[in-house]
Amino acid sequence: MGGRVLKHTPNFRPKVPAYSQAAELNLVWQTNGLKAWEQRRHYPLWGIGLMVTDYGDKAVLGQAIAAYPNLQLPLATGKKWEWTLRAGYGFAYLTKPFSRAPRWDTVNNAIGGHINNFTLFATDLRYKLSNRLEWQLGLNFTHASNAAYQVPNLGINMYGAHMGLRYFPKGKIKERPQLQAPPLPNRFLAQAKLGIAFNQMGSGGGPLYPNYLLSLYGSYRYHSHNKVFAGIDYSYHSRIYAFLRNNEILPGEEKNYSWKGAFFAGHEWLFGRFGIVAQVGVYYHQAYLRTMPLYQKLGGHIYLLQNEKGMLKELFAYGILKTHLAQAELAEFGLGFGF
Repeated sequence: MGGRVLKHTPNFRPKVPAYSQAAELNLVWQTNGLKAWEQRRHYPLWGIGLMVTDYGDKAVLGQAIAAYPNLQLPLATGKKWEWTLRAGYGFAYLTKPFSRAPRWDTVNNAIGGHINNFTLFATDLRYKLSNRLEWQLGLNFTHASNAAYQVPNLGINMYGAHMGLRYFPKGKIKERPQLQAPPLPNRFLAQAKLGIAFNQMGSGGGPLYPNYLLSLYGSYRYHSHNKVFAGIDYSYHSRIYAFLRNNEILPGEEKNYSWKGAFFAGHEWLFGRFGIVAQVGVYYHQAYLRTMPLYQKLGGHIYLLQNEKGMLKELFAYGILKTHLAQAELAEFGLGFGF
């Protein structure tokens, strides 16, 4: 992979290198259609990826070593050619985060700590050389940040192009079973999420504060494997409360200016017991430390319970990254329910 670091904000202090590069090894598994959702999703591929990135400035930005599950979906398929979309989400170790004494690196205000989340989006055009070997050419985008768990946290975004080979030792699956399971009925659910996230105070090395999050929403499942949803988000930020108390701002009213409320809508793509979630929200109430009026969330649900009948129809664990465009605000983890 070859590309460049994207300067997504004027506050990005490091000089953007002229060229960045990366190498990826991705171990993939071709679904065979024995499960109904695999056929409904046109036989996607699961993968476990390992990527090493050299941002082009070892003294300031350093390197990233990332590991991430990923999912590839077909967009268009022909006899020899295939166009696909791939997304991955995992963790990365960055070698050169912001640091004060004794190891000074205060130029890098993009990354606050070694451990970060890592997100990959890629699209590929593949040509089938044989039933075992494929050549691929595509475009990619990667993002590394810790969602303000450690500050500073502007994040490092890299875009570029790539070329590679994919090899199946036993060849791709040729014959797949026909769909036998009946489609799932469309349905509405009342849903709730309870989550927690952590943010650091200050410009680096400060105390860590929890954020408490609640979401109430309705969802509608359609075509057996998709959901649309809309509802209300609430979040209480103890970091903002501490900031107001420490600076004697709005005495007695600190709690009223330490929470955020928003209306949101989104979509979930279901893959058996796993769901990919994307949503957009608009604030109706902002905290004292204001942000832009719109935000985005991207993440996943892991379903522990999926019932078609009964009071509790869904129980899931989730992890979601909340951003304001390219700037991450927090990483939220918790449990969700569907009734």
